[in-house]
Amino acid sequence: MLWLLFSCRAPQPASDTEVRPGIDVLLTDSVHLVADRSVGLLTNQTGVDQFEVSDIDRLLQANVELTAIFSPEHGFGGELDQEGIGHATDSATGLPIYSLYGEHRAPTREMLAGIEVLLIDLQDIGARPYTYASTTLLAMGSAARANIPVVILDRPNPIGGELMQGPVLMTEFASFVGMLALPLRHGMTIGELALLGNAELGLGAQLAVVPAAGWRRDRWFDSTSLPWLRPSPNMPDLESASHYPGLVLFEGTNLSVGRGTPIAFQVVAAPWLDAPDLASRLEGQPGVVVSDTLVIPRAPSDGKYADHLLPAIRLHVSDRNLYNPVRLALEVLVLLRESYPDSFEVRNEAYFNARAGYDSLWIQIRDGRHSAEIWRSWREPLAEFARRRGPYLLYH
Repeated sequence: MLWLLFSCRAPQPASDTEVRPGIDVLLTDSVHLVADRSVGLLTNQTGVDQFEVSDIDRLLQANVELTAIFSPEHGFGGELDQEGIGHATDSATGLPIYSLYGEHRAPTREMLAGIEVLLIDLQDIGARPYTYASTTLLAMGSAARANIPVVILDRPNPIGGELMQGPVLMTEFASFVGMLALPLRHGMTIGELALLGNAELGLGAQLAVVPAAGWRRDRWFDSTSLPWLRPSPNMPDLESASHYPGLVLFEGTNLSVGRGTPIAFQVVAAPWLDAPDLASRLEGQPGVVVSDTLVIPRAPSDGKYADHLLPAIRLHVSDRNLYNPVRLALEVLVLLRESYPDSFEVRNEAYFNARAGYDSLWIQIRDGRHSAEIWRSWREPLAEFARRRGPYLLYH
C-alpha cells in the first residue's frame, strides 16, 4: 500500500496559543498508523510531547511495540559535537540505538530488520545547512527500499514558515549539509521537506506526515508554548536560530560565530576585528540591532580561537518581519573583505560553497561585487522556489 498523505487531519487545539506536535496528534487521532506494528523511531532529545514527555515514554505507555531507536548528528541525547558517533543501548528500555552519524548515515537493512513502520521526530531549525533533514531523507530512502512505511511526526519551523531568504542551492552542490534545492532560509517544516524531497529526489517512500496541530506559518516557536530543547549543542535559544541562516556562512571563514560561548550564532568575532567600527557601519540594518562586545570561546567545536578574548559584533533581532539574516551576513562579508583584505579569509572554499549552495558567492565577494548586486541575483531563484514548495505546504 502506497501512503502519500500530505496531511493527517488533526483537530484544532483548545486555545489559540496551544500547539500539539505530531507525537500528540499521532497518539490521540492517528494511532492506527502504528497500531499492531513493530515500530522503529528516529529521534533525539527534541522528540517530546507538548508537556516534555519523551516520544519513547508516550509510545510505550500507549502499548506501541517499539523495537529500535535511530539517532542523528549529535546523538540520541543531542549533546555530542563530534565527527562519528557509535551505536549504543538505551539504558531505560534496553532498546538498541543505531547511530546515523557514524559508519552509516542511513539505516541498513539489518538495522531495519523486523520493523514494520518507521517514525521520524526531529526538530529542524529552519535553515538549509542542518543535517536533520538529510538524515530524514536518507532514512526514507532506506525504508523505501525495504518496503517499510514512514511516518513523520511534524513540528513547527521555529523561525516561522513565511519568509524565504538567501541563495537557492544548485543541485551540483548538494551534500549531507543540504540535499535539497532550498534557499538558506526555506520556511518549511521537516514534514514538508520530507514531502518535497520524496517527490524531487524520487525516493519512493510510503510517506505520511502527522501535522503539528494549531501551528500557522506566521507563528514563531515562542508563540507555541512548546518547550525549547536545544536542537543541537550550539543552538541555545530562538535568538541563535534567528541568525543561523546567515551566520552559518561564517563557518567556512576564519571568524568565530561564538561556538564555545553561551551566545553561539549571535556573534561574529576575530582577534583582528575592529568591532565598534563594524557595528557602526552596520547601523540601520532592517530589523536588527548590532552592537560590539567581547567573547571568549571555551573548547569551541570548530577549533577557532579557544580561550582567546575576541572583539565581536553581537546581533539582536528587533523586528522579525523586517530582518533578513542572510542579507545581513552578506553585508558583513562584503565589509570584511573591503576592510581586512590581509586578515579575512575563507579557509575552506568547498566548505563555504556547500553552505552557500553555489560557488559564485565567494568569487563575487572576492572580486568586489556590491552586496545589492549579489542579493538581487537571488530573487528569481527564490521566486521559483516559492512556486516549487507550494504543493507540499501543510499549513496556512
